[in-house]
Amino acid sequence: MSTGYRPEWVQGAFVDLIGSRLNPFWSLTVPKIRLLARHRLSDDLIALQFETNRAFRQQALDIQGGQYLNLSVVIDGIFYQRRYSLVGLPQQSLWWQDDSANMKASKHKLRHTVTIAIKPQGKVSNYLIKRMPLGSTIHSSVPTGSFTLAQAALAQAELVKKPEHNPSAPVLFIAGGSGITPMLGLITEALQYGYQVTLLHYNRTLLLESQWQQLASDYPDFTYHLIDTADSSTYLAGTRHLSSDSLLTLNLPLAETIIFACGSHALLTGLYAAADQITLPDGKSLRDNIIVESFGSAFVDSTNEQSHDKEMTQTVYLRARQRQFSSDTTLLTGAEKAGLRLTYGCRQGICQLCRCQKVSGVVKNVQTGKLSSDGNEFIQTCINVAMTDVVLDV
Repeated sequence: MSTGYRPEWVQGAFVDLIGSRLNPFWSLTVPKIRLLARHRLSDDLIALQFETNRAFRQQALDIQGGQYLNLSVVIDGIFYQRRYSLVGLPQQSLWWQDDSANMKASKHKLRHTVTIAIKPQGKVSNYLIKRMPLGSTIHSSVPTGSFTLAQAALAQAELVKKPEHNPSAPVLFIAGGSGITPMLGLITEALQYGYQVTLLHYNRTLLLESQWQQLASDYPDFTYHLIDTADSSTYLAGTRHLSSDSLLTLNLPLAETIIFACGSHALLTGLYAAADQITLPDGKSLRDNIIVESFGSAFVDSTNEQSHDKEMTQTVYLRARQRQFSSDTTLLTGAEKAGLRLTYGCRQGICQLCRCQKVSGVVKNVQTGKLSSDGNEFIQTCINVAMTDVVLDV
């Protein structure tokens, strides 16, 4: 049987090639987005709204709050890839738009848009904010990521031992600085589904006050605390830092509360330290309730026992290459020390480029301290260390 000729593939590739010459936004297979507008959310946070192409819409069947896009950008002839959180979903109106803008948008029903938020720092972010002309087209992944309500539903089902999640159960969002960006669309989505939502946002200035005021007015189950780290009148439990007292002050049933957290390594370290100081019934750990979307460098876990675990040397086997190496650090670093090159991007657990399939063995996420199962699952090599001998499909 001949397997070398696939005329339908040739046709699709040919149409894409010709279409991209006529209009760079067109593609049958490649998701692309086109810049429509910029909006300043604060002095250091800019929102960018993009129109999506047909391939994007066909492949992005379920866009959720808390997900992100991997954008591919060419700057001065060099290819860059960066990840940015979604703050505006196709089914959500943008809170900063006035009525006239919303009416204008409704006239263009064929336009399917997504919106991201960017902090003006770094080569790619500054290019997107300052240099890229309106109407420019760039390649994009479809929305992805597990920092979503679907993940919360799975966690809550386990916590309350029920087959389905309870939308009225509490959800706590804890953000530091620009860590609020993946939560913007997610909080609105959670409220629309009937969750009881509490927000803690630690920042050097108060951010998006009008947005939170509007949500609190529209949804009685929404409570927010904006902690200006330079203003003691905004502190919880008398401290500018996140602590166990801060969490207890909220009067939430913490054993049943799912916690979404995003921020610097210092904030996340403080959160896990606070969780360790809170005793839950039936021997439960508050750590198990935490879902993390982190940025910045990976942090060392606060418990001495786990720090000792990292010093144990394990054997990592790369099945596809039939190579193995010993490692007492992250899988990515261990491979590099052994002279083996693995795919990576940010090296901080953000971009997902190092994601691969673990066939067997137990690994530990150095950002959250959580242990994996012993079975088949996807992991990120830059933020996981081997706790047993591990087989990777690499």
